[in-house]
Amino acid sequence: MFKRILLPLDGSPLAEQAIPYAVAQAERFGAEIILLRVVEPLRGAPGASTSVMNSVERRLGGIARQYLDEIAGGLQAQGLGVRTVVASGRPHEEIVRFAEENQADLIVICQHGQSGLSRWLMGTVADHVVRGATIPVLLVQASRQKS
Repeated sequence: MFKRILLPLDGSPLAEQAIPYAVAQAERFGAEIILLRVVEPLRGAPGASTSVMNSVERRLGGIARQYLDEIAGGLQAQGLGVRTVVASGRPHEEIVRFAEENQADLIVICQHGQSGLSRWLMGTVADHVVRGATIPVLLVQASRQKS
């Protein structure tokens, strides 16, 4: 049923709580997991040159790539097919766009548990993805683990 499972990650342990759900579906259907990290473009800082901003954005992209490669390595060790992609833009827009353009069959995404006024005013990336996606979305509610 699923051939390509899109798993957007933002680098947080909360977002990573969606990984086991994506793995379960990939194992069940023999699907590839596509790890996606969206890096938001930097807004111009007063006094910062374009070259400095570009350099910082490249560095952030490299950190995102390294993060995804580490996650992918663990999944590949489990025998799963994994691909990594770093994109730039507004996260919810890029997730939906990427899913459509790359014919993903399922998006597995974690909702970070934002609530109250801030969620009402801004929503969450996961909320926007659910509303904008044209494919099934498996929404995982993250739980804050007490340390």
